[in-house]
Amino acid sequence: MANLLNSSAVMMCPHGGTVSAITSNTRVNAAGSPLLGATDTYLIAGCPFVIGIVPHPCIQVQWVQPDARSQAVSDFTLSEESVGLCVAADMAVQGTVLVTFTQPRVSGI
Repeated sequence: MANLLNSSAVMMCPHGGTVSAITSNTRVNAAGSPLLGATDTYLIAGCPFVIGIVPHPCIQVQWVQPDARSQAVSDFTLSEESVGLCVAADMAVQGTVLVTFTQPRVSGI
């Protein structure tokens, strides 16, 4: 079982951009911060990716594999094992999101 992601989790795109989660969950916490769900909004700032000479930064994360059996407030939770794709403004997939830190107290599948 993998540790669940909460709003204190540190995530980034493969190019070093910072992922910020905007969650609507105000009821279920893990380690003092709201759990994140697959349908929450995940914005990426500071991605330096360039194709040739044209900037092509990652701008958001789309989760394609959330936790299979763990839910909070009618939304599938996310864990260290969840798969999220970082996409550019033209919806081109540019790699998978990297989870570098999350809370160690609550896990799920």
